[in-house]
Amino acid sequence: MQKHKKHANLTRKYNDNFASNEVAILGAKCSIITNLVYEVTKRLSNYDLGYFDASHAKDIDANSISEYTFHHEGNLQLSTRSSINKYEQRLQFYNHDFVFINGNHYQGAKQVLILDNEKEASIKKRIDQITNIAFVIKLNDDSRYFDCLKEKFPQIENITSYGIEEIDRIANHFKNLIEERIATVKGLVLIGGKSTRMGTDKAILNYFGKPQKEYSKELLEDCSLQTFFSVQPFDSVQNDIKKDNEIHDTFLNLGPFGGICSAFQKNPNTAWLVLATDVPFVNKEIIQLLLKHRDPSKVATTIKGKGKEFPEPLITIYEPKAYGKLLQYLAQGYSCPRKMLINSDVKLVEIEDEFIRNINTPDEFEAASKEIKAGL
Repeated sequence: MQKHKKHANLTRKYNDNFASNEVAILGAKCSIITNLVYEVTKRLSNYDLGYFDASHAKDIDANSISEYTFHHEGNLQLSTRSSINKYEQRLQFYNHDFVFINGNHYQGAKQVLILDNEKEASIKKRIDQITNIAFVIKLNDDSRYFDCLKEKFPQIENITSYGIEEIDRIANHFKNLIEERIATVKGLVLIGGKSTRMGTDKAILNYFGKPQKEYSKELLEDCSLQTFFSVQPFDSVQNDIKKDNEIHDTFLNLGPFGGICSAFQKNPNTAWLVLATDVPFVNKEIIQLLLKHRDPSKVATTIKGKGKEFPEPLITIYEPKAYGKLLQYLAQGYSCPRKMLINSDVKLVEIEDEFIRNINTPDEFEAASKEIKAGL
């Protein structure tokens, strides 16, 4: 008898308890933890950071309304009716590269332990929440390792430790924890479009002695990217087996937007460098430029023509956090990746317009072919 499955067999985005990458800081007064977080974040301003804490206020009435108070500098004060659960928090913290947690209140998947001789009882109380110590901070020169810690972690004195005043070194260690989770980049060549104006599949046009889809794939592979073709849904009638280098659309009838989302559904833990086949003047130098200027703290790093108003969504590195953004736009009825890029925090890489010309008609193909052959 076949076992019933409650859930589809989807690859899940990697998450810690409340965020994709988090650390709980515990073992000292909350004011010390908060001050440490703010001093560290001053040195890590290149990343999108969050701090998850609990209010110490008493006798607070339940909210009857969620209140959002914006400031023109981008600050937001939020009062909400929602309660804490890991799924909601993962949505709220989705865009953050790293989240600091006040470990006196909530358990993080990783912990930074502050040794304060006055807090031994507090550590004993939370000893079961201490599972994966990233490093240790000594509050004072005479800070000691409690017996309960040495019993659970016999090698704890060998774990990297800092004094509380060594903010630069502590910040650098946090920086390493952030960078350990930066996603690798894979390539995605979009093929299988209708090519209505061209009258022929643009992916098989020959500019360089081979089908453009093969040239584009090799272009990305020459930049050390494992690369896949984004193709139409798998047809078991016409095809015997699925090819390992193909990602078939699971988001149907959405064009390139669906191809990008389908790639993220296959692997939500990688960044995808998306390349169309109708931009034959994109060369290895442009791909390398895009990779060089990649900013993984942004939603995406995208090419923009110097004379163009908007970025090119099909010459873009989409970070894992872009997947949630795309789905949010889809939920609003929008299936245009450019619209998401225009309204999100992205890194723009500007190049000359001539390198990103779209070739969509037979006349444009003939002219581009002559130009390319003349330049070879």
